[in-house]
Amino acid sequence: MLKKLFICSHILWNLLPAAICLGAQGGDADAPIHVEADRMVSKKKDNAVVFTGNVDAKQGKLSIHSDEMTVYHKNQGTGDADQASPQKIEKLYAVGNVKIVQDELIATGNKMEFFADDRKVLLTGNTKVWQNNNLVTGETIMLDLKTDTTIIEPDKKSGGRVKAFFYPEKE
Repeated sequence: MLKKLFICSHILWNLLPAAICLGAQGGDADAPIHVEADRMVSKKKDNAVVFTGNVDAKQGKLSIHSDEMTVYHKNQGTGDADQASPQKIEKLYAVGNVKIVQDELIATGNKMEFFADDRKVLLTGNTKVWQNNNLVTGETIMLDLKTDTTIIEPDKKSGGRVKAFFYPEKE
């Protein structure tokens, strides 16, 4: 039983690099972010960029795929009006067929929200996380990166439960 809890913990915390994705410090977070989509709309007034249609965002080994992704940013004022202010990602919303891939980890859901200041990631809607053959499912996955806490909730409306499937490693 203790070994199963350790494996579950290990699977969920391997989601951590994906959760830190766009806007964290260190590692691949310093790598450039490359986004491809069928369409992009810049909403300067809202400090947002909306990507729609087959969105594919990559940073280092991390990929996020979705139907639509909105990136909200803050300008980091430099005090020099002649230069463009550097931007810091504030929030990221991905909706529709969300798929996060990093190494052996794959996480899917209907919607992903990343809140940079709070350092929280919320993956909602029929969520599934695979690592190798192991699988954890639920309605929502909340990662609190400040407290190193992962919470998986079932769909309470339908009386669902969180489910985990573990397959022992073969020697």
